[in-house]
Amino acid sequence: MTKRESTDVILIGAGIMSATLGTLMKELAPEWDITVFEKLDKAGEESSHELNNAGTGHAALCELNYTTEKPDGTIDMTKANNVNEQFQVSLQFWSYLVKRGLLSEPEKFIRALPHISLVQGENNVEFLRKRYEEMKTNPLFEDIEYTENPAKLAEWMPLVMNDRILEDGIAATKIDSGTDVNFGALTRKLFEHLEETGANVQYNHEVEDLKRKKNGWEVKVKNCATGKTECHFAKFVFIGGGGGSLHLLQKTGIPESKHIGGFPVSGIFMACNNPEVVEQHHAKVYGKAKVGAPPMSVPHLDTRFINNEKQLLFGPYAGFSPKFLKTGSNMDLITSVKPSNVFTMLAAGAKELPLTKYLVTQVIQSKEQRMKELREFIPNAKSEDWDLIVAGQRVQVIKDTDHGGKGTLQFGTEVITGADGTVAALLGASPGASTAVHVMLDILNRCFPDQMEEWEPKIKEMVPSFGQLLRENPDLLREVKETTSEVLKLHNDTEEQKLLASV
Repeated sequence: MTKRESTDVILIGAGIMSATLGTLMKELAPEWDITVFEKLDKAGEESSHELNNAGTGHAALCELNYTTEKPDGTIDMTKANNVNEQFQVSLQFWSYLVKRGLLSEPEKFIRALPHISLVQGENNVEFLRKRYEEMKTNPLFEDIEYTENPAKLAEWMPLVMNDRILEDGIAATKIDSGTDVNFGALTRKLFEHLEETGANVQYNHEVEDLKRKKNGWEVKVKNCATGKTECHFAKFVFIGGGGGSLHLLQKTGIPESKHIGGFPVSGIFMACNNPEVVEQHHAKVYGKAKVGAPPMSVPHLDTRFINNEKQLLFGPYAGFSPKFLKTGSNMDLITSVKPSNVFTMLAAGAKELPLTKYLVTQVIQSKEQRMKELREFIPNAKSEDWDLIVAGQRVQVIKDTDHGGKGTLQFGTEVITGADGTVAALLGASPGASTAVHVMLDILNRCFPDQMEEWEPKIKEMVPSFGQLLRENPDLLREVKETTSEVLKLHNDTEEQKLLASV
């Protein structure tokens, strides 16, 4: 053991979550010392990397799994409302940082892009119509458009409609206020800002253990470059290591870490290598997940802006790997099974056999089988125009719940905090990065309740809607949308839309 150091806050993992929490802390308590440990050599290389996630800017505008049909036929908007409200919080915070000059060139990490939901088949069309009728009365989604008209559909998404055989009904909704978010670029920008404000960011440093001490935590860290072990002490620790968070949470030994497991799901995208095809599409088009598929495997055809270049991705095709991180170990799943969660994991295994079977069939698919699924979106897609790229690993949370019973697989983002507020961890997947600001404010509220009253005016300066529901305050919602659109330069590219319509 070499080096022993103390700090106020340790953030584990240099992804979008740590970047967001660190930035919030620097605004609310600039005197706090913050140290970040990341085992890779730069920020945003795992789940936050632009090619490891869909970059959708999840706002529940097009994701059909966020709006479910109840037994009585009505549409449940609960999740859609919550996700959209939370994304609006992120937009407000990013706008604040841009206005203050703490983030520059917002077009490098966010672009305006229509979000479209597309369905086929009589029953699905009926569902989408009911969903539209419900959403258009909601201030959050009031700019939604709906059509079953093939000519209008061809105007919205010419590549999708070209050479399509229309047999059993087709419909789509479109919301122009959607976005494409490059979370990798945003993460790197936030870490540049954190380092400028004095945060100590240590790359090539892997956290190996955490032990509770009086008034905080002792964190054992391995310097990957030298192989030496360092010992650091912090009053507060945030575990934001993506799929690696579960193992570290278990090492804390806190009661809240018991009866929680993880199930890894990998993803593959198809990336278009033909610029002529890429230029024919300008939207994110989401379909419905196949029966048995996890929500993160909802098929979507996405325009992306990566390194200032327009790209086109389709997927994700699900798969299975026992690794919890793309750069992880094949032993990750096995070593995550502990006496405290073994029955939870076994119960999940028994419940999720159909999901396991689905993932195995996905893994063994050939490229041509994957092309068949792509052709449901682009009927005339050519194999030579598309390349396979491996996306990031997601670890879905498994826990015992009142609703689902023992070993219930959770699809979403899960926050775990210790009772004394000295440690917090983030587990799970989508909507994840899109709701990072809301999630980190929740962590601050749970872990620093005594400071929240003092911080509230500053939080409201950064997030004007803090403590309110925008859907219940249409005037504030309008003001927020106008401000964020102006500051983040989220103006729809009408010229591009006109050009596409003429293709």
